[in-house]
Amino acid sequence: MSLEKAKEVIRKEAKAVSDLEKKLNSEFEKAVKTILHCTGRVIVTGIGKSGIIGKKIAATLTSTGTPAIFLHSTEAIHGDLGIVRRNDVAIVVTKSGDTDELELLLPVFKRWGVPIITFTGQLNSSIAEKSDILIDCSVEEEACPNNLVPSSSTTATLVMGDALAIALLEERNFSPEDFALLHPGGNLGKKLLLKVNDIMHTGSQIPIVNEQAGMKETILEMTSKRFGATTIVNDKDELVGIFTDGDLRRLVEKTDDIFKLKANQVMSINPKVIDGEELAATALNLIEFFNITCLIITDKERKPMGIVHLHDLLKSGVV
Repeated sequence: MSLEKAKEVIRKEAKAVSDLEKKLNSEFEKAVKTILHCTGRVIVTGIGKSGIIGKKIAATLTSTGTPAIFLHSTEAIHGDLGIVRRNDVAIVVTKSGDTDELELLLPVFKRWGVPIITFTGQLNSSIAEKSDILIDCSVEEEACPNNLVPSSSTTATLVMGDALAIALLEERNFSPEDFALLHPGGNLGKKLLLKVNDIMHTGSQIPIVNEQAGMKETILEMTSKRFGATTIVNDKDELVGIFTDGDLRRLVEKTDDIFKLKANQVMSINPKVIDGEELAATALNLIEFFNITCLIITDKERKPMGIVHLHDLLKSGVV
C-alpha cells in the first residue's frame, strides 16, 4: 500500500512539473529581461513552504551569476526591509497569493520602484494583481490525498525557479569557469581552477641528477625524494631524460652489474612534461593516459622547475 501511494505521489508531482512547460509565456521572458537589466540584487521573499523554496531559488540564482538574497517575509516587515535597495528586483513566492505578510511588503516595493515578479498558483489573487510580472506555477492537485499539503505546488515552483536561473545563466554566457570561481571549495571548482603550479614540488624537492651521474647517485636521488623517479639533466641543466623505479626493476632483470652504468645510459628519453599554468585536472588526465606516476614541469629553456606526482593530484581533490 505504501509503495503504491509513493508511486502515486511521484506521478502527480511529475505531471505538475510537466505541465509547467505549457504555462511558459511572455511573462517569463519579461522576468528574464528585468533581472538581466537589474543593477542591484534579486530579493526573493516568501513564508512557510514557499519561503523554503524561495531560499533555494535565491541560492541557485546566486551560484549561477545572478546575485540574490532571501528575505523572510515576517522578518521583512519588522525591520529587515532595510536590506532592499531601489535598484533591486523582487521575486515573491506564494502559492495562495493571499499572504498577509507579503501584502504588507508590496506597497514598499512599489514605493521604491522595485519590480515585483510573483511565482504563484493563484493568478487572480490580490498579490498577483499587484505584481508587475506573473509567473504561473499553478498545479491541478497536490500530491497529498486531501489536496492540502504543499507538495506538487512546491515542486513546480522549485522547477520554475531553476528554469529562470538557467535561462539567466544562458543569457549571461555563464561558463563552467565562472561557476568554478563561485565554487572554489567544490570538486568542479578544483578541476577548473587548481593549476599545476599550485601543487607541484619545487626547489630542493625536485629529484635531479646529471646525465654523467653513476647509478648509486641516481638511485639514491630517486629514493630519497620519494617520487619513484628522478629527472636527468645535461651540463646546461636542461631536461634530457627520466629514470624511474620501473626502469630500475627492468634494468636489474637484464643487467648483472648496474653500477658500471651512468644515468644517460639507463634513462628514458623524452619524459612527459607539462606547463605549470595547465590545470591540475589536465595533469591527471595525462598521467592516466600515459600510465605514469609523475610529470615534470619545465621552464622555456626546458630546465626542471617542478614535479607533480599522482598522489599530489589525488590529494588535491580534482578527481
